[in-house]
Amino acid sequence: MTTDDPAPAPSSGRIRDGVHIFAARVYYEDTDAGGVVYHTSYLRLAERARTEMMRCVGFDHGLLLERHNVFVALRRCLVEFARPARLDDALEVRTRVVRVAGASFDGRQTIARGDEVLVEIDCTLACLGRAGRPARLPGAVRAALETLCLSKG
Repeated sequence: MTTDDPAPAPSSGRIRDGVHIFAARVYYEDTDAGGVVYHTSYLRLAERARTEMMRCVGFDHGLLLERHNVFVALRRCLVEFARPARLDDALEVRTRVVRVAGASFDGRQTIARGDEVLVEIDCTLACLGRAGRPARLPGAVRAALETLCLSKG
């Protein structure tokens, strides 16, 4: 690679069997003094994975705002910590849409090291208009999310 070559695009992950899979690594900045992942670092990983899931189904956050005048915000989050991740661990964040409603959708995210589940996150994301008030999910966005959904509601 020469200095004129463009940088490779970062991975948005992949969708397999209705689950978005996002690969991540634990960096020093993610850990406490003992090399264990700090609890808020899991939330950052989950946010990145949800952002890349949206990109994979065709709706990055900029496009949502530009074309549909809406954005998505975390409304509720329940986190269950089972086992710690540590410095340099290779992780996967697996995101599944479990319900799509008029102005929101629910997700289940699992952060794992191989087959070992470390953290499970249940979340609700709200669709909001530019003024910050609830807005219906645009039809195309709803249809894209439903391709990953366990139940339609």
